[in-house]
Amino acid sequence: MYKRIFLLSFVILLNSLNADAFSFKKKDAREREAEYILNVLKEEEKEKYERKKFNYTPSGYMTVEEYEALSTYKDKSQDNIEIPKVQRGSDMKYVPQPTYKIIRYNDPPGSPELIIQPKQFYKNRQYNGQGIASPDFTIMVYPVVYYYPNSASTASDLFVINLGPTGTPLSKLQKAHVSKRNPDPIVSTEKSIDNEYTFRTLTPIDFSTDGKKLLLKEKLGNSQDGIWKTNAIIYDFDTKTSYNLLEIRDAIIYYWKENKGLNLDYVRWDIYPLGFLKDEPDRVAVYAYAYTGNKPVFLGIWSVDTHGEQSRLYSFDLDTIELSVNGFKLVQDGVVKPIILEKEEKALKETEKMQEKAAKEKVKADFKQMETEYKEKIKQMDAEYKNELKDFRKQQNIGGTTSFNEAPEKFKEVKIKELTKEIEKGQKELEKELKYIKKLDQELQKVNN
Repeated sequence: MYKRIFLLSFVILLNSLNADAFSFKKKDAREREAEYILNVLKEEEKEKYERKKFNYTPSGYMTVEEYEALSTYKDKSQDNIEIPKVQRGSDMKYVPQPTYKIIRYNDPPGSPELIIQPKQFYKNRQYNGQGIASPDFTIMVYPVVYYYPNSASTASDLFVINLGPTGTPLSKLQKAHVSKRNPDPIVSTEKSIDNEYTFRTLTPIDFSTDGKKLLLKEKLGNSQDGIWKTNAIIYDFDTKTSYNLLEIRDAIIYYWKENKGLNLDYVRWDIYPLGFLKDEPDRVAVYAYAYTGNKPVFLGIWSVDTHGEQSRLYSFDLDTIELSVNGFKLVQDGVVKPIILEKEEKALKETEKMQEKAAKEKVKADFKQMETEYKEKIKQMDAEYKNELKDFRKQQNIGGTTSFNEAPEKFKEVKIKELTKEIEKGQKELEKELKYIKKLDQELQKVNN
């Protein structure tokens, strides 16, 4: 009885074991070589997969080849580097932020002046004046005053900034910056520093109605003696030339000497450029004053054309003149209300949460994708190895050469038959799919009809 139980148990054990466990057939040398190569390639793929995960966030570790590739010289002028955008954090604190609006520059006419803070000016040795935009908001001009400490004198230039074709007038003026100016000034004063304490400044007054001309004034004087004189200057953007309207001063001197017997060469007097006449846009107007006592004496309103010709007395009545005001400037209108920034802060916090969640999901998806690609590659390698091993054993059974690269004629015939069957099978499946698509197309036509 015990003998029968032992024999039955032994049979059951034999049936439960895999037949390959008792297969003592040795593998061919080429099979072992192919298996070894497969394992090496799979190990390389695993290393690539692990390295790809490790370098998902750049760590700085790299091979010599990678380092040399990154160290290769590249022409920086050909690189397209994206300018980073600085974003405000959601934990921002309220700081009053200014708001701006556009107003007329020369309002009231003749009022534009340079407001220079001496202490800051002497320290920086340069002052950038208020910019004035043309009527069509295509350009902006602004003056620059330079300080020369060796002679305590100043000089001035007038520069142009192109505002560009796109954007609203407000956005154009807000984006205007001295770094975008044309390198050469359109008007400059004398820059000699021979005379101590002399100053020369340029101040834009206004554009013409069509924006093709600019009126500005040049002040000449001495910081210890006051203003010597003011020149009215016209710059023509079409011809790119400037005209010093000296004729207007000569006309004022001649009139008062011939008609009133007042020789202005012996008194201190000056002009104040006002702007372009409304009814005659090619002429500019100036006030004239003489300082012969405690109270300035009004010498009349005078006009001259933009080429310095046909100077004439306009009026002695201050209320009779009408001037066009064409240029624009940017001024602070107020500050952003705290409630607006609070709403922005709340919206930014929600956005940051969504961005963090999206970033985590992206990392997770990227790692999942890397794992899927790795497993698919290993699966493909195993399938190719099994197919090659299958072909190799067929060659052995046929009795031909055991080389993977050489196939006997009989093996070729067997392989051709197998591939032909696979092709026929695929064609049948394709025909079946085409018939199904054709059937669906017919049903679709019936529905449409």
